[in-house]
Amino acid sequence: MSRLLPALVALQFLTRLPVRLPSMPEPAQLGRSLLWYPAVGLLLGGLLCALQLLLDGAPVLLQAALLLVAWVLLSGALHLDGLADSADAWVGGLGDRERTLAIMKDPRSGPIAVVALVLLLLLKFAALVALIDQGQWIALLLAPWLARGLLPLLLLTTPYVRAGGLGQALADHLPRRELPWVLAIHAGAALLFGWPALLALAVALLTFAGLRRTFMVRLGGTTGDTAGALVELSECAVLLALALG
Repeated sequence: MSRLLPALVALQFLTRLPVRLPSMPEPAQLGRSLLWYPAVGLLLGGLLCALQLLLDGAPVLLQAALLLVAWVLLSGALHLDGLADSADAWVGGLGDRERTLAIMKDPRSGPIAVVALVLLLLLKFAALVALIDQGQWIALLLAPWLARGLLPLLLLTTPYVRAGGLGQALADHLPRRELPWVLAIHAGAALLFGWPALLALAVALLTFAGLRRTFMVRLGGTTGDTAGALVELSECAVLLALALG
């Protein structure tokens, strides 16, 4: 069971599926849970594809709405919270690193956070409508899969700038040798789905590169909130690229 504990940690953290840990994970097991993040994304994508299959034949707008609701519920709005905090901090921080970090810690959401969430969910909904209409179910698999693969990549390549908490434990104990291989295997597996997967992977990596540079310029690294924002924005970018492509 101890070998499976990192997988359960990843599943419990990234989803709201009913998972119970048999024991408290050690710091090294927390770090190894990053190896399972892409697999959790693949599971979420598979569940969304299964739901879309069950909804086949229903009005397209209703399908898109139910899929988006399920997407948010399955992830517990974890990354949406990170996006909201990041949006507030980026605007309210006025370019100052310490002010930006302080605003990110504030649990209250300002108007910028609300606007950011509304716009993101609107774009996701519109993209889902287009994708369902085009029969591109593969986008439901690729978007959460690739986005959650970017999380360990971010921690692998970017300093973690907020001391303490789960994010610090993940950054301090991530398996640097195995992680690149795991990410490469998932990327290769995704590419088996052909041109849409190639486009989705390219867009996800471009989004990653742009956001990582932004994080480095403003903060000198990343936090849990900016990591959540990365997931949401990369998912949205992949959906939009596939809907427009």
